[in-house]
Amino acid sequence: NHLNYFLETMNSDISEGKKLGFICQEIGREVNTIGSKSNNAKMQQQVVQMKDELEKIKEQILNVL
Repeated sequence: NHLNYFLETMNSDISEGKKLGFICQEIGREVNTIGSKSNNAKMQQQVVQMKDELEKIKEQILNVL
């Protein structure tokens, strides 16, 4: 699971900024897949919120790099 891998990487003692960026890319792909397969308006709203939060995380990761 990408979220567990992200948390494990965050909690490691080694700075892994680039790896976190790659994991975020994979999470983004999963979110896009959810959005493209969903016909539910509420789910589409959740997908937009997930994308927004993921962008915030990506900005924070840039501070680690």
